[in-house]
Amino acid sequence: MHGRLAQWLKFLKTPVPVAPLITFRIIFGLLMAFSTLRFWWLGWIEDHFINTHFTFKYFGFEWVQLLPPEAMYALHGLMFIGAIGITLGLYYRWSALLFFLTFTYVELVDLTYYLNHYYFVSLVSLLLIVVPANCYFSLDVYFNPKIQSQQVPRWAIDIFKWQIGIVYIFAGIAKINTDWLIHALPLKIWLPPHSSLPLIGPVFNWEATAYLFSWFALFYDLFIVFFLVWKPTRLLAYLSVVLFHCLTGLLFPIGIFPLVMIGGTWIFFPESFHQKLLDKASNLFKRATFVPHKREDNQKVAVVKTPKYIAWILSIYFLIQLLLPWRYLLYPGNLFWTEEGYRYSWRVMLVEKAGTATFYVKDSRSGREGVVNNREFLREQQERLMAYQPDMILQFAHFLAEHYEREGVYQPQVRAEVYVTMNGRPSNLLIDPEVNLAAIKDSWRHKEWIIIAGREF
Repeated sequence: MHGRLAQWLKFLKTPVPVAPLITFRIIFGLLMAFSTLRFWWLGWIEDHFINTHFTFKYFGFEWVQLLPPEAMYALHGLMFIGAIGITLGLYYRWSALLFFLTFTYVELVDLTYYLNHYYFVSLVSLLLIVVPANCYFSLDVYFNPKIQSQQVPRWAIDIFKWQIGIVYIFAGIAKINTDWLIHALPLKIWLPPHSSLPLIGPVFNWEATAYLFSWFALFYDLFIVFFLVWKPTRLLAYLSVVLFHCLTGLLFPIGIFPLVMIGGTWIFFPESFHQKLLDKASNLFKRATFVPHKREDNQKVAVVKTPKYIAWILSIYFLIQLLLPWRYLLYPGNLFWTEEGYRYSWRVMLVEKAGTATFYVKDSRSGREGVVNNREFLREQQERLMAYQPDMILQFAHFLAEHYEREGVYQPQVRAEVYVTMNGRPSNLLIDPEVNLAAIKDSWRHKEWIIIAGREF
């Protein structure tokens, strides 16, 4: 066993051409810079982080607070600088760290806007900090030729392949459920509204289309990485990546995530492909800003060494990535109903849910009870997403208790009547409407006040 482990570590430290890592760095940096400008241009900084009275917190990250308007704009400005630094390879590790911290902070400000691809971007930017992606074709090399290297340890490239593989494979595993495969839900609900699209629109009204898309998406997610790795199928697999993400980008509002995956999967192509891209890019610059420092033919090619602690850090990181999506098994009930263990598990667009949540605040001394107007405190999107997610319902109940206590209500009790419909089924009560939510503390434990008995999905 020890011998096999030693061989595996030796394999991961094997020097390989750096070109795939460089193109991945450039593509990721450019897309993140574009995404940051797009977010700013569309006015989403103001919509999400300025015109709001309340923000939902991630469990364990309650300390991440909404900053003043000027600071939120400055945070996005620093995020853009970090993305440009990654692209150019300028003060690379500081740029990667800056982007990771600013992007992740913005992501953690409000749970309302959680998306799998935001989580993916945070993870990739974290991994970029530990790899020497500035040792070639970078401004860092231009200013300090001593750091130039045309080779890196294999792990520095493979960790991004593994991360992409985790995203796809777990997304495929998540699709192995009755609604997705047997009933073609929620695609039966989502596809018909797109029937007005030119040329392909009418096929979205066919019931068979929902089944075809459901099964194709399952096999795509489960096997696409293996087809990308295997040379005979790589080109066809990549064409399917482009087709799949272009189609999902056309049908669903998922931002630049399709572009991230289309560009990111280039890392599966051979080193020669990436080197040709870099050579062509070099020819675009008349000044040798990005051109690698020339070496004599007999000069030994430097290889970036692997610090011993990196192996331990990456082992722990990927162990967490492999275990985290399975934590839902620790909770009773249907995952899609309770949403316990749902996040961080690459369950991408698997269910159509909607809910209505009516909150009641009661004065413990007088017994008087009143109905809350949610829109007094929440934006439309916040209310819509809160209405079917138990942890967000609990957070809002605590906020209401604190708010009305300041308004003079004695030891306010907060309960909620929450009706949720899932994948077009009749709505049902999600939580016990008699429970005083203000007296319950959130934790990793199962929320016993969620009603799961008798639910059939």
